[in-house]
Amino acid sequence: MGLIAAALSSVSSTLADQWKEFFTCDAIDKDVLVVRGTKMTKGGNKGNDNVISNGSGIVVADGQCMIIVDQGKVVEICAEPGQFTYDSSSSPSIFAGNLGESILATFKELGARIAYGGDVAKDQRVYYFNTKEIIDNKIGTPAPVPFRVVDANANMDMDIGMRMNAIYTYKITNPILFYTNVCGNVANTYDRSEIDSTLKAELLAALQPAFAKISEMGIRYSAIAGHTLELEQALKDCLAEKWANTRGLQLASFSINSITADPEDEKRIKQLQFNASFKDPGMAGAHLVGQTGQAMVDAANNAAGAAVGLMGVNMVNNMGTVQAAQGFFNQAAQQQAQAPAADAWVCPKCGATNTGNFCGQCATPKPAPAGAWVCPKCGATNTGNFCGNCATPKP
Repeated sequence: MGLIAAALSSVSSTLADQWKEFFTCDAIDKDVLVVRGTKMTKGGNKGNDNVISNGSGIVVADGQCMIIVDQGKVVEICAEPGQFTYDSSSSPSIFAGNLGESILATFKELGARIAYGGDVAKDQRVYYFNTKEIIDNKIGTPAPVPFRVVDANANMDMDIGMRMNAIYTYKITNPILFYTNVCGNVANTYDRSEIDSTLKAELLAALQPAFAKISEMGIRYSAIAGHTLELEQALKDCLAEKWANTRGLQLASFSINSITADPEDEKRIKQLQFNASFKDPGMAGAHLVGQTGQAMVDAANNAAGAAVGLMGVNMVNNMGTVQAAQGFFNQAAQQQAQAPAADAWVCPKCGATNTGNFCGQCATPKPAPAGAWVCPKCGATNTGNFCGNCATPKP
């Protein structure tokens, strides 16, 4: 048994008139995933609804995939829009359409016959699958999802809680798997509401390993909203086994409406990062000076009088605040003086650090940079493909 594509020129008249019955499906509602095909008859032919007569017509529209089930087994599949004739004498046929090689591979792997159940004397059915993107699926984290924050500058490696509100879409990419493992012989329709709660629960469970992958990429928690493509791919990888390989579904898109860290965790991170900035003695000194200045302003506005407030400031200064700040500035100046210049180089002969073209200790010339070459025309040293002095090509 198989399908034969009907020629476009003959569909409208002659061939259509020969069909005693044909199966079709109106536009599938956005909340319906699978619907049983409607059997239309002509004349006095009122055959059994569960029997497909030889030569029957079958219509497939855009955004749909049709399968024929015979005795509870998938025997035909078509994802290409058009009109087809059912021929019980031909071999099984596959019109994969935009579903591509995954359908062919599944059909071959399962031997072109997928036993599902039901052993009836004669039972043939036509089902249509909604292969359009199933949109407007909202999801929110009922509890914080752990996210690892690593900041080498602050010597920080900690887990924080993230809350997220997002919207996702999905598609049926392998109707054979969806029929076999999810819906089976539905009486009329299989709605998205029957599987939505399961998909949302699995998507929430996949968030934690997906967040772990995002963290490994070095993406900061505050920048996750700008990396939804990476998060989407991580979710696809985590859901591949349950969704793609078992149910024939695929996450199509994932968009974040809002994502926030736990307020206490975020406050702690900012404090650690702020404290880490004082590793620079110049920043530490500037902070002390700023705090002392603010203290003087607050003292001048003291309710008990400026004199009383300034007395407290003098006590703080006597404790060495000013001296400590000066010590930080001296340390910063010393580090800056010891830091090598941006264009400094180390003499390969005596080990002295220099900034000119010759070593100040032994007069050794500055080594040429890696990959440098000397222009044969003007003698200039270059690193590109042309001489920067006379445009002579690199030998």
